[in-house]
Order: sequence, then structure tokens, then C-alpha cells
Amino acid sequence: MNGFKSTTRRGFLRASGAAGALAATAGAAAAQSSIMEILQSSERGNWDDQFDAAGTRVSRVANTRVPILSQETAFHVEGAIGDYQRIVAAGGWPRVNATKALKVGVQDNSVRELRRRLIVSGDLPRNAGDSATFDTFLDGALKRFQARHGMTADGVVGNYTLAALNVSAPVRLGQLETNLVRLRSMSGYLGDRYVMVNIPAASIEAVENDRVALRHKAIVGKTDRQTPILSSRIHEVILNPYWTAPKSIIRKDIIPLMRQDPTYLTRNKIRLFDGQGNEVPPEAVNWSTEEAVELRFRQDPGLINAMSSTKINFHNPHAVYMHDTPQQSLFGKFMRFESSGCVRVHNIQELTLWLLESTPGWDRRQLEQVVELGVNTEIPIEVQVPVYFVYISAWASEDRLVHFRDDIYNRDGVDALQLSSTAL
Repeated sequence: MNGFKSTTRRGFLRASGAAGALAATAGAAAAQSSIMEILQSSERGNWDDQFDAAGTRVSRVANTRVPILSQETAFHVEGAIGDYQRIVAAGGWPRVNATKALKVGVQDNSVRELRRRLIVSGDLPRNAGDSATFDTFLDGALKRFQARHGMTADGVVGNYTLAALNVSAPVRLGQLETNLVRLRSMSGYLGDRYVMVNIPAASIEAVENDRVALRHKAIVGKTDRQTPILSSRIHEVILNPYWTAPKSIIRKDIIPLMRQDPTYLTRNKIRLFDGQGNEVPPEAVNWSTEEAVELRFRQDPGLINAMSSTKINFHNPHAVYMHDTPQQSLFGKFMRFESSGCVRVHNIQELTLWLLESTPGWDRRQLEQVVELGVNTEIPIEVQVPVYFVYISAWASEDRLVHFRDDIYNRDGVDALQLSSTAL
């Protein structure tokens, strides 16, 4: 990501967010990418070794307990809009014309441009000088810029960071104004306890009494299988869930895979059932047609189950849900747009415990024991928790940090904000 070779949108997303795609023909690779990596993960890990409270509790890096969906955030965005209006009126910021990766120690005239760019946006103090040498002060400023844009703060100007630096001030101002409308529409009473999934940030907040209790990384839908905007109520947690493949995955992924490998379903412990609940052997299906779409594909609980240890259910017309994943390594990726529409949750165990706080009989020890047994267990939530899937690509916090994210689904209406397309 810190190189400067050209890339297509699909190529960029694959390089940034995918892990271990199987080598095959172009058509088969597209089918395999969304399902094979999950189903062929060797193990999901135990509840204990995925439980990482330190990784999801509000940290110093987040530096705020104010929820994104709050009147406070809307107020701070209004202030940021005023700041950006002044920046635009003063002529905006300069472009950075880097032809190589910029990092500590590099000497180049583009380093001067980088300094001026970061001074205007407030990431670097105005008295930082005009040196062409990339020093540690500039390194700290660049890392601040990267962090508030949701990037890995590595202090290197590669193609994605460069694309973000070169989004103009008027375009960023417009992005703030667009998102202020979204924030105002969601800044009323959302519940004493609620869960918010912010799609472009690929992140989750669990909010209690108007303060963020937990933050989690998420993996959300690809550009061609987008996670929907919705509001619902979480009513159930399922431990050791069965996974039922949606028709879209059956059609786009599993049927092409079965045409290549007739043992695929058996190896992955996926069983077929007809409308009367009778099990259908895979060899009885004509895989050269789409007749299999009318069957129910159910994967047994286990190490390679696509939802791993946990599923979080809420009623919605899109048939999406939140769940665990055996692919824990994907949460270390910068671009986490890899699902077929559902939301995968990092350290889902902690969110599960939070959801079940008001449900008697379910503490961490009990949950660990059930997961260890591998028995499918449905847990109705005593007090249902509202859940909101939203699309907020820009916001501001009380420390005057303005945050921007890639407009991954092109809903802000400006092509320059789809950085995954423009980072060439």
C-alpha cells in the first residue's frame, strides 16, 4: 500500500483487505473469494484466546467516549464546517506531488509540500519550518493525519495516503456538510443502550447512557454485496450456530465451486435439505443448473463454520446479521470490506457479554463452557438492544479532530472521495 504502482478499484480492495485467495481461473476466483477463505480457515480459535478486552475497551487512541450518533458529535461537525469554510476561503491546501514513498530521512521538494499541506489542516504546527527533510516532527504529524483518516499510522506517504492528502479542501467541506445531515437525522434518542455499525469506518460502537462502552473493528460488505443501512433490535445470541447460506452465496459462490469440486460440501460439513426438511445428497443435484438454489444449505457448528462461535440476530428484511469469523487475521487489514453483506465482529465475545448483561445466567464462564462444548445454543436477550447500521464517512470529536473515511459505496456523490478507486 505504500508503493506507487497503478491499481484498479477491485485490485486495490483485494490487495488491502483479502487474505489467501485461492489460485484459479478469473471466474472461479471471483466465486471463491467470498466464501472459500472462511470455510477453509483451519480453526476458529477458542473463546479464551479470542477474548481481548484491552483491544476493544475505549482506549487513549480513541480519545473520546462520545458516540458518533450524538448531538455532541453533530455540534462538533458544525464547528469543523466553520473551520473548513475558513480554510477554503483562504485558498485551501496545496497538492503533494510525491513520486516516491515519503518517510523519515527522505529529502525531496515534495516534503515541503507535505509540510504545508499538514500545517493548513492543523496536523502540523505553523512554526514547523519549511525543510525539505522528512524529520520526526513531520512523522508525528503524518501519523496524526493517517489516524484520523482511519489508516494504519505508519508515517509513510504511499499511494493511499497520498490520495487522501490530495482530496481538496472544498470536497472535504462538502463531505462534512453531507454527513452533518445524516448525523442530525440520527442524533435523537436512540436508546439507553444501543449498538451502532458505521459502514464506511468498518467499526462498531456499543453505547450505554450516552457514552461509548465498547469499540470493535468490523468487516462489512464488498462494493458488490453492500451492507445495508437499517435499524432493528437485537433479540437473540446463538452460540455454536448453524450457518445457512443465503441464495446469493449459493448462486454466486457454492454452485460454481461444486462444478469444480463435487466433494466441496461434504468436506465443509454443509448439508442440503429440501422444502420438507428431507436431507438431499449432493450427488443427487444437477450442478450444471441452478436447481440447488431452491434447497437449504446448512453448515454444522464446528471449527470451519463460517460464523465460528457466535451469531447475533435482529429482524430485518435484508437477512443480514452480525457474527464471529474464523478469519481473525482480516481484522488487522486497513480496508475491511470483505463480507457478503453481514457484519463480522472482532472480539465478538466481549460484545456478547455486554448484550447479555441483563439476561440472567449468562456470564463469561458460562459462555465459555457452552462454546467449548460446541452445542448449538439459542439465547433470547432479556432486554432487546437497538442496533443501527449507518453510513457516516466524516465526523468530528471534542478534541477538534476531524475524521474522514473512504466513501466506499459512493454515497457522498463525489468520485474523489472513493479513495480505493483513485489511489493510483
